[in-house]
Amino acid sequence: MSPDAETAPRLHRTVALRLAGLGRALVDLALPPACMGCGRPVARTGALCAACWGALRLIERPFCQRLAIPFGYDIGAHALSAEAIADPPPFDRLRAVAVYDTLSGKIVQGLKYHDRTELAAPIGQMMARAAAEFAGDVELIVPVPLHRRRLWRRRFNQSAMIGQAIAAAFGKPLSTDALVRLKATRRQVGLKPAERAANVQGAFRVPVAARPAVTGRHVLLVDDVYTTGATVKAATRALLRGGAKTVDVVVFARVVEGSY
Repeated sequence: MSPDAETAPRLHRTVALRLAGLGRALVDLALPPACMGCGRPVARTGALCAACWGALRLIERPFCQRLAIPFGYDIGAHALSAEAIADPPPFDRLRAVAVYDTLSGKIVQGLKYHDRTELAAPIGQMMARAAAEFAGDVELIVPVPLHRRRLWRRRFNQSAMIGQAIAAAFGKPLSTDALVRLKATRRQVGLKPAERAANVQGAFRVPVAARPAVTGRHVLLVDDVYTTGATVKAATRALLRGGAKTVDVVVFARVVEGSY
């Protein structure tokens, strides 16, 4: 290969990186970076200030291998919680960045309900780190879909935007067509566990056209918050019916009993 042929790709990458950096600088000039949690000024978009970073209740080992419920002490690398033993989920493993509380909820709600779409990439990057042990296994990344009416009202699917960042971090394909939401379900907020499960029962399906992409694959399902798990359990069952070999789940925050 000639020196010119070797130099051209490096030059293109350098130019692309500089243009991307210029783009970020222009955005930061127009919209000064604010903390994802409290809105205080920070050095870069998508960062947390020192106070919020210290207050974010990260889920770190030891925790339940299947449901990422934090343990008070280490009882073994493959230990399961009472919930995972009593009611095993249809997915293999769940990973979460943080315990759901006022701060983590505010970060998610900023993206989901207040059009802070710039938060999707940093949230996704944090989720990719939380699920890093899955990276070698994952073959397809699938976000939990919105019903078309809700997508029309919101204009974007926050799980799909987060999934893009995870796909980039893992170097794995993202499919927003592998799973569809058939029913315009009620919002899960405020519903009891049984009502949540009934609300999403039969809500998801793998379309016939998407089955070749799903069949036999290890799928990583992406959502923002895990409360009772009704949504991701229903979505997981649909993926398994559609041919997926296994399903793991990653979320930004998960509810832990007594934590909120």
